[in-house]
Amino acid sequence: MDNPNQNRNQKGNGNGNKPGRNNQMILLLVVAAVVTLLCVSMMSSFLSDGTRTEVTYSDFIQMVKDGKVKSVVIKDDEILITPVSDYTVQSTEDSPFYYLQTETYYTVRIEDPDLTSTLLSSNVEIKGKKPNTNSTLLDILLVYILPVALVWIFLMFIMRRSGGGGVMGVGKSNAKMYDVQKETGVSFKDVAGEDEAKESLQEIVDFLHNPGRYSTIGAKLPKGALLVGPPGTGKTLLAKAVAGEAKVPFFSLSGSDFVEMFVGVGASRVRDLFKKAQENAPCIVFIDEIDAIGKSRDSRYGGGNDEREQTLNQLLSEMDGFDSNKGVFILAATNRPEILDKALLRPGRLDRRIIVDKPDLKGRINILKVHSKDVLMDDSVDLEAIALATSGAVGSDLANMINEAAINAVKHGRHVVSQADLFEAVEVVLVGKEKKDRIMSEKERRIVSYHEVGHALVSALQKDSEPVQKITIVPRTMGALGYVMNVPEEEKYLNSEAELKAMLVQFLGGRAAEELVFDTVTTGAANDIERATAVARAMVTQYGMSRKFGLMGLESVESKYLDGRAVLNCADVTAAEIDSEVKLMLEEAHEEAKRLLSQNREALDKIAAFLIERETITGKEFMRIFREIKGEPVEETAPEKKTAEIAGGQKPEQEDEVRSVGAADLNAANLDSDKEDGAEAGEPESGDDGKEE
Repeated sequence: MDNPNQNRNQKGNGNGNKPGRNNQMILLLVVAAVVTLLCVSMMSSFLSDGTRTEVTYSDFIQMVKDGKVKSVVIKDDEILITPVSDYTVQSTEDSPFYYLQTETYYTVRIEDPDLTSTLLSSNVEIKGKKPNTNSTLLDILLVYILPVALVWIFLMFIMRRSGGGGVMGVGKSNAKMYDVQKETGVSFKDVAGEDEAKESLQEIVDFLHNPGRYSTIGAKLPKGALLVGPPGTGKTLLAKAVAGEAKVPFFSLSGSDFVEMFVGVGASRVRDLFKKAQENAPCIVFIDEIDAIGKSRDSRYGGGNDEREQTLNQLLSEMDGFDSNKGVFILAATNRPEILDKALLRPGRLDRRIIVDKPDLKGRINILKVHSKDVLMDDSVDLEAIALATSGAVGSDLANMINEAAINAVKHGRHVVSQADLFEAVEVVLVGKEKKDRIMSEKERRIVSYHEVGHALVSALQKDSEPVQKITIVPRTMGALGYVMNVPEEEKYLNSEAELKAMLVQFLGGRAAEELVFDTVTTGAANDIERATAVARAMVTQYGMSRKFGLMGLESVESKYLDGRAVLNCADVTAAEIDSEVKLMLEEAHEEAKRLLSQNREALDKIAAFLIERETITGKEFMRIFREIKGEPVEETAPEKKTAEIAGGQKPEQEDEVRSVGAADLNAANLDSDKEDGAEAGEPESGDDGKEE
């Protein structure tokens, strides 16, 4: 909908700041000129006076009587003395250890009625000097005006550096306003994988386009909406899409833009922002990372910052003060909704909470299509296989993978992106590139090989585990020396207790293989142990899967959309009992892994030898050897056909699954596990993670 007043407002706003800026520049130039003149005046004064040395009045009289004085200049408060050539006088008692040779001396004038006669009798030339009436003015300039000017210049410099636009603009809002004609360049067609969020925002767009349809029935435009979700899910992109679709002015700024180093600036900028918004109504105001100013005033969340609270109070007041029928809509985004002030979230302010979560399988496919529409793709590319391998990935991850695939195709001299390029891009994003300069000893290669085959073999021997798609002992730049990848056969949102227990056994399969074959252990299982402990602890404290504690909720998750940090809600004694229960679960899983590998030692040895020779094997090759040893017919499963070459895909998958049981935080740990652990035994067997999370 076009706004007839908008162009006038924009034109006025666009030129309104120029006179102020010009005045400030003129003032700055004037101050600089005055300071320069003062400096020149001071320098000329010093140069004209030359080098002077003070002598006592007694020494002066003695110099006159000795015929050492050529001339004197008598002033109101001092007498300037010009000695005969090359005369040296001992310095004053302030510095009695050396002599000065100067051309001019001076002494304090004392009321001496005999001075004139003494000078005349010694043939000293007497001169007088007219009092300098400008000295008082110069003193005033130097003592009072110069310091003020310097402070003024310093403040203007600080104001400009802080983004305030000068002294007069420090309280002005620095929100970026997108023009109606130019729009934001983004529409809902550019946003995929968030259908529910788009549907909620499309209602807002329709209201801005057709307010009459809603006002007729008595409906009012919601004053605001809060976009909540993990980083990278497209919250800012959705906000720009809303503005692009609505074709109304769009003010965009970050929460941190309100608060500066000066008290009261934040509240002033809030007032100025809402004033501009009402002048340009209907419009949208988007505040990204609103938690920077909207943090709860409760002391638990760092309350007590007067400037931030003053800014928040002004924001709350402004949101109550404008009429929703004018069409000013507030859109905010955060990934920390739990720390926002309750007053900010109540109806009448941010009326709607729109969840922008990680996309599901269908959403990931659509996101891949959006980001690949301008990339030349081979006809054989199967985006569904990539989406299945990247469960838990957000839009920014998928966009990065498409770009990495295109770069890889160019690097290898291809004109189109192939499926192999996409699979390699998945590996690069998740576990890094191959580290070709890292050469392991033969002993370490055997340890890493048995470690990874231990994970894969345990996975294949359990019915509740996911199929293996790739095993490798090629080091990666993120620290992994090797990893196993599992890709689920279908999208999952829940994990059963049996699946979680199978996951524990798989995590500990690498350590069990090391113990069984080498009768020792290495540091390679560090990440496995960390991830297994996290899953076991979640089973006890969150999922009610412990025989001892039953259905007790002993842990709550904070920062759900960030690190998913968990906090215990129990006494110290209970926490110790939880540790014992977790330890028992891990020991049972470890013993089960050792039992499975002991019963299938022949398969372990043959597959490990094959892996040492090949360095990387597909899930299809792994299952072929396994079935031959077991005497089973060799078959090819559908998942193996579709994703036989995907690398590291399982990690992200874990995220979706874990989310379903409330352990989404374990996901991120799995992605990082390859780095830390890989350094030892390369265990990003994150393939197992699929279930884990």
